[in-house]
Amino acid sequence: MRGEGGRKANTKMAQGYNTRQHSLTTMKALVLVFFLITVLRRTICVGVAPESGVGVYIVLLKGDPVVQYNGSIQGFAATSDSNGRKLNASSKAVKSYVAYLVNSHDTVLERTLGRGNYQKLYSYHHVINGVAVQMTKRKADILGAMPDVLHIEKDFRFRTETTHTPDYLGLPTGGWTLEGGSSNAGEGIVIGLVDTGVDPKHPSFSDQTAKAYKRSASYTGQCEFTAEFPKGSCNNKLVGARHFAAAAVASGEFNSTVQYESPLDADGHGTHTAATAAGNYGVTVLVNGFNYGSASGMAPRAQIAQYKAIYRDIGGFFADVVAAIDQAVKDGVDVLSLSIGPASIPGGSAAYLSTFDLALLSAVKAGVFVTQAAGNAGPYPSTILSFSPWIVSVAAGTHDRTYPNSICLGSKSKTISGIGLARNFSIPRLSNHQRQATTSATGTNGSSFYRLVLARDAFRNLNTTPRTDGCQDSTLYDETVVKGSILICTYDLNFLFGVYNIPAVVITAQNLGAQGIVLTASSEVDGATFSPTPLGFPAIIIPNSKDSLVLLDYYNMTTERDQHGKVTKFDAVGSISGGEQATFSSSPPQVASFSSRGPDINSANFDVADVLKPNIMAPGNLIWAAWTSIGVDEQDFNGQNFAMISGTSMATPHIAGIAALIKQKFPHFSPAAIASAITTTATVVDSNGRPLLAQNPSTNVAADLGPASPFDFGAGFVNPTAALDPGLIFDADYDDYVQFLCSVPELSNLTVYKAINSNCGSNKGLPSDLNTPSIVIGSLNGHQYVQRKVTNVAATETYQSSFTAPTGVMIAVNPRSFTIQAGESAQICVALEATDSSNVTSFGNLVLSGNAGHRVRISIIISTRKQKVETDFQL
Repeated sequence: MRGEGGRKANTKMAQGYNTRQHSLTTMKALVLVFFLITVLRRTICVGVAPESGVGVYIVLLKGDPVVQYNGSIQGFAATSDSNGRKLNASSKAVKSYVAYLVNSHDTVLERTLGRGNYQKLYSYHHVINGVAVQMTKRKADILGAMPDVLHIEKDFRFRTETTHTPDYLGLPTGGWTLEGGSSNAGEGIVIGLVDTGVDPKHPSFSDQTAKAYKRSASYTGQCEFTAEFPKGSCNNKLVGARHFAAAAVASGEFNSTVQYESPLDADGHGTHTAATAAGNYGVTVLVNGFNYGSASGMAPRAQIAQYKAIYRDIGGFFADVVAAIDQAVKDGVDVLSLSIGPASIPGGSAAYLSTFDLALLSAVKAGVFVTQAAGNAGPYPSTILSFSPWIVSVAAGTHDRTYPNSICLGSKSKTISGIGLARNFSIPRLSNHQRQATTSATGTNGSSFYRLVLARDAFRNLNTTPRTDGCQDSTLYDETVVKGSILICTYDLNFLFGVYNIPAVVITAQNLGAQGIVLTASSEVDGATFSPTPLGFPAIIIPNSKDSLVLLDYYNMTTERDQHGKVTKFDAVGSISGGEQATFSSSPPQVASFSSRGPDINSANFDVADVLKPNIMAPGNLIWAAWTSIGVDEQDFNGQNFAMISGTSMATPHIAGIAALIKQKFPHFSPAAIASAITTTATVVDSNGRPLLAQNPSTNVAADLGPASPFDFGAGFVNPTAALDPGLIFDADYDDYVQFLCSVPELSNLTVYKAINSNCGSNKGLPSDLNTPSIVIGSLNGHQYVQRKVTNVAATETYQSSFTAPTGVMIAVNPRSFTIQAGESAQICVALEATDSSNVTSFGNLVLSGNAGHRVRISIIISTRKQKVETDFQL
């Protein structure tokens, strides 16, 4: 895994190549296909080793893991007696049972394979009962046929998928005030992250704050110390740090001098996500010597435990990730944040029966709230890479901060807007004959204009030098031509593919003595999303070919050439301004183009599941947070301590931090209750009551912008303050999720038993029976009744129900009105009947409005795929 449930959306690529299919030529379509393949390979995951060789396999064995064991084995006391209760990993009962499991693992392996014929990498015992073993395919087949073995799965890889967002989400004046302010928000809650590690020296993780941190009494995790992660690296803020690399080492790709056999983050991704979730309040963001504001995590007083299982350059391996999850749950984290995910739908009959998802099911049984990145494979439908109803899958949205800059051409006759973050330094002015005189203008150096030089007009040898004007190599250009000028380079597919990079352009310009840079977009990258890049040098990216052509037309009209095309006089001038100061538009969020979309699927055949995915949307575009100076994941931020990057990886820790705030206020809340509070209070409209929009909505990806649906944003955009006062919740526990698995038509009783060691009863029910804060039916045939149970977590209140029916569906709700006492529960029945068979999914909602101000909203998503059946169904 790497960081989205896949890798984060790279600010140069996966942030969104917003495909406008209606305007693509055949060549552009081919380029797009190649580009998307490149993106998926880079941002999600690569394939496993050849099947015939030695590989790593995860083996599930009969017998309950610690979080499920009920004392059924003589001589071993129960370790689990209730859902959601933290287990004492150091208790005699747990230690004794763990020793029993490890011994049984070794016995099965030695008896079946023979000592010396395999290498055991991990014994899993807390969330799953099993092992990770390096062995040949033949040995794996032998082991898989043993009666003690329930399931065997080949290891695969995972990839990774804020200064302003706390304010944008209203936390300082809303949610944090309900917790006692920023100095108390998240106090006593431990957020665990499975990621690329952490930079322990970063001020976002210092415990030297005005209010001292106290060690969590319920967290038992430890810090692992090495030469590069010495004693003292952890503290009362960073309370846990470990690394898991056995499968990575076994792959032969691990290099300890690059990836580090320690919790140290050599990538940057893990440091960024940890700080977004729970970084200290008010940490100054300095990049290239400029102050971009102050950063804070969503739960600034929560504590952090980092479980490194993803590695720079190679990503992560399934066996290592499961070991990290197992350890995190054993240690007693309250929230588990996973900005990682699989490359594709796991093999087998249901996506949520992968060992990964089953491990997270046990984590939920242990009371751990789990959130995972939805993936960065959007905007196309069914690209979601987080599947199960017990996991909160997070989509990425935009927010309202931008860093605008512009270039003024000539005597202020034309100004073109662009993308920046470029630092404007005081640079000596050109002489009068090199620039056009101006009156007052804000330029690269105050009121100065500078000569514009097109890169291809500055080649040393115009006859033999290839016409590549990406400005990556200063030796190709004539310094005497470029010096004192603004250099115009071309931003083309080489930048999107990662062949070229912007820092190299800066180096080229500095080596040649240029005063600024303009990057003009070629037509091939029209529709791509560009990010501000803090360069410490005057620069601007013009993000579309139309505006770029305006600049180039002006340049060509004012530039004199001889009969061979060589420039004899440069008369074009320009001035770059802005790029440092943020502007805030108060604009509503939009679903980011790169964010993976629903519907959820329940098998490798892409059958639509009766489960809403994604579940929630949070800010995930251009997020400032901590970075490690040795990180290389984002070239634009090499050597920096902060980075502004994008992806569902960045959205996920927002939800983790908000979950910590809810857990602090409601310690008794189950993971499902926390998820309900977050989703039922989300917003689906902007401040003017207009529906939220999506970049390239999944219902029409050809549109640049259009109405978003729950398949784009789940329940909506998160509202932390409302989530801390939800009124009603929809709760579910481990047994409910087991019943859900039993109800899935594609799963037999034997399949479920092999996955979770539990037998299904005779009454299997329907997947839509699960008490989730949504109603999703992938194929409504005739009519169906859906029951939901709500629990009041506020004072006594009277609720009125209202609904918007999906197109082609009749709905009735009973009761239409009810009064519910504090702490009590009530049943709600929703009757649905198909009125057509359009085979088109449609969307509605049910809203419960309380007289004390609470408003509880759930999505209704229906596909009427078969003809209506005449019955005595009553609405």
